Amino acid sequence: MIRNQKNSPSKTALARRFRRVMTFAEKCFWNACRNHRIGGLHFRRQQIIKGFIADFYCSDFNLVVEIDGAAHQTQEEYDQERDRIMRQHGIRVIRFSNDDVVNHMDTVIRRILSDPTLPSPRGEGNSEQE
Repeated sequence: MIRNQKNSPSKTALARRFRRVMTFAEKCFWNACRNHRIGGLHFRRQQIIKGFIADFYCSDFNLVVEIDGAAHQTQEEYDQERDRIMRQHGIRVIRFSNDDVVNHMDTVIRRILSDPTLPSPRGEGNSEQE
């Protein structure tokens, strides 16, 4: 939970619904990262941050991972503004396409773990992805 932020009941309900009805790519990423499987990092799904619902959020390192499907092609300006607002609050955003997540998970994981804002991988539970 992000501290000191108020969320509307409708936004909270929407985030819960998104957690129940994930896209195939989101399910793939969640299966790869749940239980600290990516470098020991703890991710939460559909986290509300500054009024936006982030696909995946690692609070220890203020890192958002977004999985972008076809809908994001028509909302590039919105996504850029959203990313800018998150950056203003010290949150790093990494975006991947559905195709990358579904077909190139090893590359996705390497990119996350090579992020300069993260410490060296702890190697906890990451054996399935190496």
